[in-house]
Amino acid sequence: MVALPGADRAGAAETTGKKPPNIVFLMADDQTFYSLGCYGNPDVRTPNLDGLARDGMVFDNHYDTTAICMASRASVMTGLYEYRTGCNFDRGALLDQLWAQSYPKLLRGAGYQTAFAGKFGFEVTSDPEKPGVLPETDFDKWGGGPGQTSYQTAKNESMAHYAKEFRHSTLSYGAFGRDFIREAAGTGKPFCLSISFKAPHKPATPDPRFDEVYKGKAFTKPANYGREFGKHFSRQSRQGRQYERFESWGYADRYDEVMATYHQQVYGIDVAVGMIRQALEDSGVKDNTVVIYTSDNGYLCGSHGYGSKVLPYEESSRVPLIIFDPRSPNSGKQLRTRALTGNVDFAPTILALGGVKAPDGLDGKSLLPILDDPNAAVREALPLINVWGPQEVHSFGVMTRDWKYVFWNYGGGDFVPAEELYHLAADPLELRSLVNDANSVASLKKMRALYDRELAAWKQKSVNYHGYQDYGILFDRTLSWQEKQKLLKK
Repeated sequence: MVALPGADRAGAAETTGKKPPNIVFLMADDQTFYSLGCYGNPDVRTPNLDGLARDGMVFDNHYDTTAICMASRASVMTGLYEYRTGCNFDRGALLDQLWAQSYPKLLRGAGYQTAFAGKFGFEVTSDPEKPGVLPETDFDKWGGGPGQTSYQTAKNESMAHYAKEFRHSTLSYGAFGRDFIREAAGTGKPFCLSISFKAPHKPATPDPRFDEVYKGKAFTKPANYGREFGKHFSRQSRQGRQYERFESWGYADRYDEVMATYHQQVYGIDVAVGMIRQALEDSGVKDNTVVIYTSDNGYLCGSHGYGSKVLPYEESSRVPLIIFDPRSPNSGKQLRTRALTGNVDFAPTILALGGVKAPDGLDGKSLLPILDDPNAAVREALPLINVWGPQEVHSFGVMTRDWKYVFWNYGGGDFVPAEELYHLAADPLELRSLVNDANSVASLKKMRALYDRELAAWKQKSVNYHGYQDYGILFDRTLSWQEKQKLLKK
C-alpha cells in the first residue's frame, strides 16, 4: 500500500461567504523563460501574454523541479516531487490513489466544473507495475489526448471537431477554452479550466497562418550561447542527447531559422491566450477568474552549447510564470517577484484559490502570500531532479533564490562524480562554477547542507517502486561509487 499525503483529511470547499473564483491554468510545453517580451526579450511578439503580465504578477525565479514533461505534469497536478509520484518516462504511471488527491479531482469534488484540453502527459493506474489510462471521465469536459498528441487537430480524437476552423492544434485549444468558458459561465457554478498546449515542443510545427510574424528575423543570441560557455560543466552532462542536439537540431549553424519556428509556435499560444481572455470578458466572468500561465519545463536553445531540456541548468529548468488575480489589490501594478517558486506549488495554490483544503504533507506551497506581497517567500530551497535518460546524466541538485548546487553521482568507468556551484544572483548565466573557489567555501558548505537535507527527505518519502529508493543511495555525496554499488547489490 502506498502512503498518501494526508488524503483522508482533504476537505471540500470551505464556506467563506465569498463566491469562489473561476480558475484558468494554462501550460506551454518546452518554453524557456526568455521567450516572452515581459521577460525582457525585445525580439519576440507576445502581446497577450505581456498584457497578462501587466495585469498580474510576474515570477522571475520559477522552476520545474523535474525538467521533463511527464514527471513535471504529475508534480503540477499533485503538488509532489517526482520521487513521491513515481511517475516519469521509463518508470511508470501515477497511482490512482495519488491522482485522487490532485487539484482537478479535489476541485470537482468541491463543486467546480472542470475541463482539460491538450497533452495530458501521464496516465493513471491502480498498480505501479501495470500501464495506466487517461482519466478523461474525471473531467466535465475533455479535450485531452494520449502521448505527445498531434499538431494536426484532426488527429486528436477529442478535438477533431475543431479541425475545419483550426487545422493546427494550438488555436483549437484556444477555441476549446472559449467554448467551455461560455458554457460554464452560464451555470452559476465556479469552473476550473486546464489547458496544456503542445507548442513549442519539437518537432517544430508552427501554424502556417503566422508565417509572416518572424519571416527573415534575426534573433539575438543569449550571452551564454555556444560550446565555449559549457566547458566548465560536468562531463556527465555531455553524455545525453541534450549535448548533441546543439548541432543536430540546428542551433550551431541555423540559429535564426530554428528560433523563428520556436517563437512562431509561442506566438500561436499567445493568440490562443487572447481568445481565452476575450471569452472571459465576453462571458462576464473576467473579474472573478484567476489566470495562471507557465510551462512544463524550459529549453536550452543553444545556451552553453546544448539543446533540449532535462539538465538542471537555468534555461532548462527555469520557466515563465504569470498569475493574474483580478480580485487582488496588487493587480494592474505591473509587479514582479524574485521569490523562489516551483511547479509543485500549483496544486496547493489552485486549491487555496478554490477554498479547498489541500492534502497534508504536500511538497508544494500556496503562492497566495506572494500575490499579496511580492517580497514574501514561501520556501528557502527547491530540489532539481533528473533520473531520466542515460545514468551518466542523472543528477540531483538544490537551489535557493541566489545559489544553485548540483551533484552528478555517476562514477562508473573513468568518470568521477562531480559537483557544480553557481551564484545565480551574480552569475545568472551560470558561466562559472564556484566549487573550487576559495571565496565561496562558506556558500558551498551551506548548499551541501541543504542538499543533504533534501536527500534525507528523498530517502524518507520516496515511493517504494520504480527504483526511486535506490537514488537515496546513488545521490549520497558522502559515499564512493564503489560503496554505492555494494549497497545496491544488497
